[in-house]
Amino acid sequence: MASRVSLKSGGGGRGKGGKGGGGGGGGARAAEEEGWGTAQAIKEWSTWAMKKAKVITHYGFIPLVIVIGMNSEPKPHLSQLLSPV
Repeated sequence: MASRVSLKSGGGGRGKGGKGGGGGGGGARAAEEEGWGTAQAIKEWSTWAMKKAKVITHYGFIPLVIVIGMNSEPKPHLSQLLSPV
């Protein structure tokens, strides 16, 4: 079974001034963490959107084909659209 990699930072070794500019170089570290949070949020949102799109496509494709078929000329009945002949 494949192992999963955690993207969370450990945060060990930091005192009270974890993100603030209280120490030397703290501002750059905070900017990197905020950027990583934005990238993570975009990744999670895109994953959520793709899962929803997959479900919508899965359950909506055949009804879409039936609706398009019923609105074409000549206008067939539903039984004609669903029959294999």
